[in-house]
Amino acid sequence: MGKMQEKFVNVPNHVAIILDGNGRWAKAKGMPRNYGHVQGAKTVEVICEEAYKMGIQYLTVYAFSTENWSRPKDEVDALMKLLRNYLKTCLRTAEKNRMCVRILGDKTGLDADIRARIEELETATKSNDGLHFQIALNYGGRDEIVRAVKKVAADMAQGRISEEDITEKLVGDRLDTHGLPEPDLLIRTCNEQRVSNFLLWQLAYTELYFTPVSWPDFSKEELEKAVEAYNKRDRKFGLVKNQ
Repeated sequence: MGKMQEKFVNVPNHVAIILDGNGRWAKAKGMPRNYGHVQGAKTVEVICEEAYKMGIQYLTVYAFSTENWSRPKDEVDALMKLLRNYLKTCLRTAEKNRMCVRILGDKTGLDADIRARIEELETATKSNDGLHFQIALNYGGRDEIVRAVKKVAADMAQGRISEEDITEKLVGDRLDTHGLPEPDLLIRTCNEQRVSNFLLWQLAYTELYFTPVSWPDFSKEELEKAVEAYNKRDRKFGLVKNQ
């Protein structure tokens, strides 16, 4: 970790990544889309390890959005099967590397067995002191904000808060990311240049980095390029806000 910190003056504390291009990567190789998703899951494991070695403390990945349910049923079914297997693998990896894993998104929209595995994973890793790893599942930024607003409305209806109590912090405390620092850097792969309903509230002062590299090909070297670009940005207010 020391060499990485010497290489970069300022390593981002929290990096968020939109994992894009799995299907296109597979298609370019004459393989089914699901093959790309499997390889993409392997890349997640590699980047978790490399990010922490670099000094990154928080890593959040966009794995399955609320919009992904509209994909063909066979692809959604394959993604859910991959998710079930990945949650098992993630538990073993977290125990080995002392990762603290947290799932963002509307868990009520997931099958009961997946919710049980998520609860097991979060409970088993909550005290770990390694990388804080967040996985966004059945997640949408607008949906997250709506759910937070409903919590605020419920608190007001019960008389627990008044209109004057509503602040940015109060709303933030009701988001899926409550207690987490806002991302310093957002990376999106496969050359798409939009945030696609990801962390809409949290990205207010985040630096954006887009790369043509598809997620399955994203590597330690590509992560270093992103952090190098981040080091060339003038953070000003963002840096002060996150310190």
